[in-house]
Amino acid sequence: MRLFVAIVPPPHALAELSAAVEPIRAAAPELRWAGRESWHLTLAFLGEVDELVLPPLTSRLGRAAGRHPDQDLAVAGAGAFPSAARARILWAGIDADQRGLAGLAASVAAAARRAGAPPPDEGRKYRPHLTLARCRQPENVSRLTQALASFAGTQWTARSIHLIRSHQSSGAPQYEELAGWPLRSSARPG
Repeated sequence: MRLFVAIVPPPHALAELSAAVEPIRAAAPELRWAGRESWHLTLAFLGEVDELVLPPLTSRLGRAAGRHPDQDLAVAGAGAFPSAARARILWAGIDADQRGLAGLAASVAAAARRAGAPPPDEGRKYRPHLTLARCRQPENVSRLTQALASFAGTQWTARSIHLIRSHQSSGAPQYEELAGWPLRSSARPG
């Protein structure tokens, strides 16, 4: 099964981003736009994972989540991979304590590796983002990144991480949450 670990933004953050993206979406119909329901902040992409790995993976991810505090985040700005001039992916940025968020992502990747599901992109610099659109071939999306450059959503607090399964189909992938774990401060009794 194809898996990734992510933070899912709250509805109000997704609504703000959707309102900012809608005008540029109409101006670039040639891109494959991700639907609002699929926007997430990937901590670790795991790729194909054998079902036998699921029990140790869920146990280790729960422990990893419990070692990190809630994350104060906001969607802000935009960019493209590998560059705006030759983009394959158009993304919205994340305003956060970058060190804390990168530490959480590294912990999640280490937990996956120890469980037998090493992330194929482990070792790459962590770049938190929400994928907005994919390009069928390299495109210049500079006008789109400029249109979203000043976007700054309302801050929100991520209190959990989620293990998500991606079901590939002829259209856009469908996501199914398999499990979720609270981050440290939200795991304490009230």
